Amino acid sequence: MKENWAGISDELRREVGESNHKSWIEPLECLAIEQGVARFRAPSRFVGDWVKRNYHDQILTLIRNSGSDVTRLDFVVSNAAPVRLKPDPVRSATTTTTTGDDMLQGTVLDPKLSFDNFVVGKPNELAHAAARRVAEGGPVTFNPLFLYGGVGLGKTHLMQAIAWELTEKRPDLQVLYLSAEKFMYRFVQALRDREIMDFKNIFRSVDVLMVDDVQFIAGKESTQEEFFHTFNALVDQNKQIVMSADRAPGEIKDLEARISSRMQCGLVVDLHPTNYELRLGILQRKAAHFAQSYGSVTINDGIFEFLAHRISTNVRVLEGALQRLFAFSSLIGQEITMDMVQDCLSDILRSSERRVTVEEIQRKVAEHFSIRLSDMLGPKRTRTIARPRQIAMYLSKELTSRSLPEIGRRFGGRDHTTILHGVRKVEEMRANDSQLNEDIELLRRLLES
Repeated sequence: MKENWAGISDELRREVGESNHKSWIEPLECLAIEQGVARFRAPSRFVGDWVKRNYHDQILTLIRNSGSDVTRLDFVVSNAAPVRLKPDPVRSATTTTTTGDDMLQGTVLDPKLSFDNFVVGKPNELAHAAARRVAEGGPVTFNPLFLYGGVGLGKTHLMQAIAWELTEKRPDLQVLYLSAEKFMYRFVQALRDREIMDFKNIFRSVDVLMVDDVQFIAGKESTQEEFFHTFNALVDQNKQIVMSADRAPGEIKDLEARISSRMQCGLVVDLHPTNYELRLGILQRKAAHFAQSYGSVTINDGIFEFLAHRISTNVRVLEGALQRLFAFSSLIGQEITMDMVQDCLSDILRSSERRVTVEEIQRKVAEHFSIRLSDMLGPKRTRTIARPRQIAMYLSKELTSRSLPEIGRRFGGRDHTTILHGVRKVEEMRANDSQLNEDIELLRRLLES
């Protein structure tokens, strides 16, 4: 077995890459095979755990191919007891199998979450451009890159797309992608097993550290302390850091000020809620993808437009709804009609009902901009009145299920073309006016809370 291990190790070098081989495979010492168990000596319990978690099946297959009858692997640390595989409670149940062994990886990547499958529109174009720049793997231009936004707006998609791109184009880099929850779990595990130096060495030796949902470390004092020092160590080495959260660094409750300040030293990018055009583009892209799996499906006119209007807050729900329609249509052999949509998606459509009223929006906008409600509904066209009125029109279209004519009637009997003009004007201004964006997002949160 010891003689065979040199050849197996070389094969692993080709499969996992030079950097991963040097970090994880090269330090292993093959001891013997006894009663179907291949035993290895690892330099630390942490390394043994990592190898068993990430490379167990790969090593086992190569050993079997060499002619040895092996059913499992065990790792020992000097004269310590064998290292057993510990359950990983934070492994995402939604991810699928990938080539995750190609990099130092804390979370399995989803092959669907690539740049090719990301639909770009005004609400996410800056975040997409920044992610693309980082994925080139060139000189660090902004550190960290911090992406934030609500659920289902594409943060994790862009994070994983960066990871995929880097592993394909820069295999020489050690990329570590994981959730903040998993970072905390690894840290606690290292403390428990008295292997904190191994933990520090692993996390501070990577070339790119990517941490998803960093809001989860807020309030965890020891984890925040270690995260802060890891952050500083990597920045001092000019190593790239990418993070995501559901809100801006300064808005994360119980996050230490020094960490929040560090996070804001790079580029902080907000993924805005999707607009109608972006949701329509997503549906069209996904329909082409689903057609490859379910075959040709006839979709009646107006279906995409209806879904893009009705399911507006979460892209994942929107994609799930379309997939359900494709599956149902394929099973029963019928085209997708409006009746099928209403029947098949009744639960989603009910939960997606917007409960905010136009009147609530008008009152809240008037209060925010310190204008009288009567002026908003009246004929005045001065800038101090017209701008808040247009914002209220925009929010009424985004947050309610009212049609443009219905919204117009509630704005002093205005024509639907006036409402449409106001909505489009706000959409254009959002692309260049950061203060306007902040006002709208604040109002949206107040109205939806």
